[in-house]
Amino acid sequence: PLCRAIANNKVNHAYLFSGPRGCGKTTSARILARCLNCAQGPTPTPCGVCDSCVQLATGGPGSIDVIEIDAASHGRVDDARDLREGVYFAPVASRYKIYIIDEAHMVTKEGFNALLKVVEEPPEHVKFIFATTEPEKVIGTIRSRTHHYPFRLVPPRTLTAYLEKICGEEGVDVERGVLPLVVRAGAGSVRDSLSVLDQLLGAADHGRVSYLQAAGLLGYTSDALLDEIVDAFAAGDGKGVFAGIDKVIEVGQDPRRFAEDLLERMRDLVIVSQVPDAIDSGLIDVAEDQAERPCRRGDRDRPGADAGHHRTETASGTDLCAHPAAHRRRRRPRRACPPRPVGTAPRHARRRAGPLGRAAGRGRRDPPVPGSHGAALPATRAGRRADRPTRRRADPAHPAAPGTATSSTRATPGRPTARPHPAGSR
Repeated sequence: PLCRAIANNKVNHAYLFSGPRGCGKTTSARILARCLNCAQGPTPTPCGVCDSCVQLATGGPGSIDVIEIDAASHGRVDDARDLREGVYFAPVASRYKIYIIDEAHMVTKEGFNALLKVVEEPPEHVKFIFATTEPEKVIGTIRSRTHHYPFRLVPPRTLTAYLEKICGEEGVDVERGVLPLVVRAGAGSVRDSLSVLDQLLGAADHGRVSYLQAAGLLGYTSDALLDEIVDAFAAGDGKGVFAGIDKVIEVGQDPRRFAEDLLERMRDLVIVSQVPDAIDSGLIDVAEDQAERPCRRGDRDRPGADAGHHRTETASGTDLCAHPAAHRRRRRPRRACPPRPVGTAPRHARRRAGPLGRAAGRGRRDPPVPGSHGAALPATRAGRRADRPTRRRADPAHPAAPGTATSSTRATPGRPTARPHPAGSR
């Protein structure tokens, strides 16, 4: 998209490049500056022979009209004011004066506010390129005035091909499986991968880098130990598994790295069992001496190899998993209910109805018979409360009637005493 914008002469005055570290943000900013200041430009393909292209090339002295600023150390408001004062001066020998602000998320809020006006309405000869790993920390007023281009990590195959090209140019022989380790250690970052490769090339023995040397130097788990633990898992040997883990701790191996390597080995076994030509097609990259082991383990795990069984054979010939139904939890059969007699209500309806006839709704009760004073009241909770004798505090001035339960304490003044129950009400 950026190349097409340059070809269409739709160049914006400010750009924002974001992405993880080592994915080429600052390098792309320099290439963009080279495209804009080329003598035949602006063009997406700079000539490479003019003074601007030579100065901005790799290893060149740099151009006076392309200013790179490290915002980690120049992100204060005073630095932003100095930049704002120098913006209005015309470029010396190029078409544009380009400011490349690296680590833009380190600029303070006051610094961004000082640059706001000049970024919004810069002179015709000024271009801004912000590079950052955390675009959310750039204030919205600046981010809304730029064209945002998010960068991503390089795919493993593309990065592996690039590293192979570098090894060929350096004249170093690298065993199969070394470059995948380098790419894995770099985590898709070109700069990190180049640093790891430079470390391996510096320790090369007679111009050759072996797989064991690379694995030991980068801290990966040895294949022999991984095979031992996988065989112990397949055989159900818990003692062997813990013995292998004890070896990992004794040699000083990082437990997290060991777990990642073990999961990587399990992944390779699963892929080989489902894709027979995974190694030849480059779906997985392993060393030459390890290429035959996953194939031998996954031969019996292919569909149709053994009907009803999923087998993954290890180096010792044992299976990682026998029949899949062997480890399933057996479900208890559901007990069948006896048939309900014809003409009877369901069990929950009978339980709700009970002896009081409350099938119409839970908590409802029949109204009492008028004039019965509890004699004909149903034996519910309210009825049982009504059947109890009412206790009132006695009053010396008004003695209680015979047959009425009273308390030994004094009654509340002005409060009538309880009325006696009719005879035979209890």
